[in-house]
Amino acid sequence: MKGLLAAMMMFTRLPLWHWVSVDKRYFEEAIRYWPVIGFLTGFVTAGTFWLASFVLPVGIACVLAIIARVLLTGALHEDGLADFFDGFGGGTTKEKILAIMKDSHIGCYGTIGLLLYFLLYYSLLFAIGGSGVETSVLFAIILSADCFSKFCAAGMINTLSYVRKVEESKVHLLYNKVKLFLFAGVGFLVLIPFLFLDSYLWCAVFPALMMACGLRFFLKLKIGGYTGDCCGASVLLIEQVFYITIVALLFVC
Repeated sequence: MKGLLAAMMMFTRLPLWHWVSVDKRYFEEAIRYWPVIGFLTGFVTAGTFWLASFVLPVGIACVLAIIARVLLTGALHEDGLADFFDGFGGGTTKEKILAIMKDSHIGCYGTIGLLLYFLLYYSLLFAIGGSGVETSVLFAIILSADCFSKFCAAGMINTLSYVRKVEESKVHLLYNKVKLFLFAGVGFLVLIPFLFLDSYLWCAVFPALMMACGLRFFLKLKIGGYTGDCCGASVLLIEQVFYITIVALLFVC
């Protein structure tokens, strides 16, 4: 239970530290609960969109849903995405890439990357919300995208090495590797939202997995492992591929 609380404290802005004290070792285990946090962030995103769409146009509901998720997570993953684009866009060597990603100032690549990301995210939510899907399917799509992207990113981390010194990381800790049987158990939980999707929408899993494998290969090739920024960027990039496939399937089928 404390491991889940540690994950909620790490990956959201919920002020749980006011009521609960969690030892550092539980934060080192937080990665196993990362996909489960997707149920919380996904529910807030979908719930905000659903409630707002009763009294507002779909476009505004999309913006409010994105704002709600950013507020809940503190833009943790978006910060990583900006650093990811800056680092790999401006760096040519491992040392240069890591140095740029550590710089707290956002650069040209990060700015453009975030603008394009939010534009794409908004467009995809708008397409899904405007497609006329039932409320249960809407919630299932958003929950599936959130949980599955975090599951894929956690799998990448579990098979890569951390490339910085622990004291150089933003959270000053190193995630412990998750045992296979525990990871499989989390995987079964992640599949729950998929039960509410039509079977043809399950096809979105495969491009998302391909994206995860491609990112893992890219990170291994360029820097030999992962950083915290790479974790956040991977979640968002995998999630967008999942959404793109969902929208394509809804459009075609």
